[in-house]
Amino acid sequence: MAWVDVVLDTVAAEFSDAGDGAQFTRIGVRLTLASVLGFALGFEREQQGKAAGVRTHMLVAVGSALFVLIPQQTGIVPADMSRVIQGLVAGVGFLCAGTILKHGRDEQQVQGLTTAAGLWMTAAIGMACGLGRETTAILSTLLALAVLSLVPRVVALLERFVGPGQSPPESAGDERRIAGSSDDRPPPR
Repeated sequence: MAWVDVVLDTVAAEFSDAGDGAQFTRIGVRLTLASVLGFALGFEREQQGKAAGVRTHMLVAVGSALFVLIPQQTGIVPADMSRVIQGLVAGVGFLCAGTILKHGRDEQQVQGLTTAAGLWMTAAIGMACGLGRETTAILSTLLALAVLSLVPRVVALLERFVGPGQSPPESAGDERRIAGSSDDRPPPR
């Protein structure tokens, strides 16, 4: 029976990162909140027909939370945590770059900038959750949802009064050649 005790002690040691109920709750709250906030942002993007939807935003948020939560649990010093955050921001930037498409004549029409910025914001919100800044994460999510949902309506309302923005002279018809403009406006109805 000595080997059973060794196995049980080893398994218990492997799960020691949540040594008590408070630590287990803290981990659960941070990762769950990151998941829920990522869901909220991803759902808005999915409703707009964007490629990066619920699952992508949830994974980015939870992954970002996890990348800062684990070093924090190990007692990393703030200077080293800043390097973790820098690496995370750069890695997410690489992921976001994959959502940006250039096409059209001379590849001057750019799409996906708002999706990329949304994923970047989702990563930041996930980091806030992982660092235990839940209020900041919730407020940031509400602000991001306002930017994604309300700002296009405000811009459309303002354009009724002052007229639409000017397109570059080489654009033809309804095609907008301003970087990101096709992703920043609500779809035509």
